Amino acid sequence: MTKENIKAVLFDLDGTLTDTEKFYQKAWPETLAHFGYEMSEEKPLMLRSLGRPFAIEQFKEWYGPEFDYWAVREYRKKMVEDILRQQGIPLKPGAKETLAWLREHNIFISLVTANDKERAERYLKKLGLYDYFNAVVCADMVEMGKPAPDIYAFACKELNIPPENTIAVEDSPNGCMSAYRAGCNVIMIPDLTEPDERLSKILYKRLDCLQDICRLFE
Repeated sequence: MTKENIKAVLFDLDGTLTDTEKFYQKAWPETLAHFGYEMSEEKPLMLRSLGRPFAIEQFKEWYGPEFDYWAVREYRKKMVEDILRQQGIPLKPGAKETLAWLREHNIFISLVTANDKERAERYLKKLGLYDYFNAVVCADMVEMGKPAPDIYAFACKELNIPPENTIAVEDSPNGCMSAYRAGCNVIMIPDLTEPDERLSKILYKRLDCLQDICRLFE
């Protein structure tokens, strides 16, 4: 891959552009406790960007076939919404500046998120980021969520750009695997965990911050 070949950068939302993943890590155990279950510290980390049907299967594996995933998920969604309403939606350092730089240099930008479309667009508009994006691709627009390739493949199709001519920016293993399986060049900017040896093998690069993306094109 050369910088001249890259025509688009595809961004995850939670944990990549916004510093919100920590709220999900807090909300999941509290939600499970509300429903009478226990959740160890490592389990919420496994849920980062985990989409349909994988999240449903994971919870039933953990808690049994009668586990009501949708009821639990709705409670967790409300809890996170309440946190964001009280505390605001924190951006990662350099998020807006990075998006602006990419647009100024005629590089296409897409959001590729495990959120649903209504919530993703509402967050982007509230943060003043919506107009930077050429496409907003969300979990409810594809059959299978991350770590399946569907959502990244759909984003590339929306932009009419081959996956090999894109960079996907992620913070979680599930997101990185989704982008890799779609054929994108994967950059991980760690949020809560560093890439392990297996994950490192599929990455194009591991960067420290969003501003480092711009330096790849210089």
